[in-house]
Amino acid sequence: MEFNQPLKVNRRQFLLRSALTAGGIISTNLVSKSQVFAQAPGIITSEKMRPRIPYGVASGDITENNVVIWSRSDRPAKMIVEYSTNESFRNVQRIAGPDALKNSDFTARLNLKNLPPNQQIFYRVIFQDLNYQNTYSAPVTGTFRTPPKYGRDIFFVWGGDTAGQGWGINPDFGGMKIYETMRKLQPDFFIHSGDNIYADGPIQSEVLLDDGTTWRNLVTPEKSKVAETLAEFRGNYKYNLTDENIKRFNAEVPMLAQWDDHETTNNWYPGEILLNDDRYTVKDVNLLAKRGRQAFLEYMPIQYTDDPDKTKIYRSFEYGPLLDIFMLDERTYRGPNSPNRQPEPSPKTDFLSGKQVQWIKRQLLSSKATWKVIASDMPLGLIVRDGATDFEAWANGNGPALGRELELADLLRFIKYKNIKNVVWLTADVHYAAAHYYDPNKAQFKDFKPFWEFVAGPLNSGTFGPNELENTFGPQLKFQSIPPGTKANRPPSEGLQFFGAVKINSNTKVMTVSLRNLAGKTVYSVDLPPES
Repeated sequence: MEFNQPLKVNRRQFLLRSALTAGGIISTNLVSKSQVFAQAPGIITSEKMRPRIPYGVASGDITENNVVIWSRSDRPAKMIVEYSTNESFRNVQRIAGPDALKNSDFTARLNLKNLPPNQQIFYRVIFQDLNYQNTYSAPVTGTFRTPPKYGRDIFFVWGGDTAGQGWGINPDFGGMKIYETMRKLQPDFFIHSGDNIYADGPIQSEVLLDDGTTWRNLVTPEKSKVAETLAEFRGNYKYNLTDENIKRFNAEVPMLAQWDDHETTNNWYPGEILLNDDRYTVKDVNLLAKRGRQAFLEYMPIQYTDDPDKTKIYRSFEYGPLLDIFMLDERTYRGPNSPNRQPEPSPKTDFLSGKQVQWIKRQLLSSKATWKVIASDMPLGLIVRDGATDFEAWANGNGPALGRELELADLLRFIKYKNIKNVVWLTADVHYAAAHYYDPNKAQFKDFKPFWEFVAGPLNSGTFGPNELENTFGPQLKFQSIPPGTKANRPPSEGLQFFGAVKINSNTKVMTVSLRNLAGKTVYSVDLPPES
């Protein structure tokens, strides 16, 4: 739902309302609810009567003049957003947004449109109690910068895999510190490349580490078992949002979010039945995915209709003349995980599906941006297995393009013959960082233009890898963040957490891609000059 009729508020009105909504005027002598709410708007008697905003604010799906503002109330309430180009909120605009109701778990979002380019926007979210309409929450503030028309460098970060393998919020460690590391870099936006939660990964209060010390997690009932009910899926997102690092990050960095498997359950595909996982009483993965999808859309700052089933997770964003971003959905439309060696396309070889492939072709062909970034939640040439014989991602081992790889071969061929320039792939999923250069001269399938793929993660999850590269599309390993033989599931306290960063120089148009560790130190970097 969109609300695009801003109401001009003069400074005196804004300061008065700010005092009221922030609790600056509090009556202490009123004794009954009827008396309390008969007073002027905003006057309240107790903090307990005010709506609360327990999980902060977030922005997302940012494009040239548009952004989605997200938040959650603790009760039925109307979302109100005030915004300004001035941090002191002079010349503030105020938009009354949608109601946060029980059917959306009291989450709400508002689509701000017609924003000025290349401006730092300051906003604040207030919730008005629907039952006592003179009662307002304290405001929670956030900020973001709109994309430039020209003349400004672009800098963004990406990564995936948050709170997996039992590594949750450890106050002794400082919480999910990698989000604070990214925030301090002041990126323009953040691509979360999937596995925003681990719905299939319960969190225990204590984990014994190899050195004899103990990792201590905050725990909640919803994170103490695999998620099956809608409330449990929602509880996984709430768990992450109790981390102060994430809340600060969300308030300052717009997010472009996609999903992968752990938003539902490990390695899932449509139609799967969980025959061999005794943790689940709900065996129908389609039902789990429906609930997981609803929770994902409710808790991510994504523009969507009130019908989660009709909302596409694949979508694109224009970020000025230098950059377009294309977000793929490699989960919703895939065929079953299998040995993935079929010689001809069929529904069993679907990964994106024909409809999504045609969409990305049209988007790439119409893009006028210098750089085209494809955000793929799964890597292209790394082998990701699902059991002893099946495969989870595109790759199925050395040899010609077969199975799901037929879709990828078709897309790469299209990019070559349409001479689409400066396409870079960003991905996550495998819980380490890597840089791969795809060279047709060293590939089994050769009909494509050379390109780069960069892998980043995890973000406060277990570290794994490295995975084996196949030779179908000729990936050449330029960097990987951990050596072969590293013990699986290393905790965040060992520092093997990684995110990626991209800078595009507004003058030279050179794209610099760096891979960085938990402390923010660059462990690999490469400059990519644009093809003219």
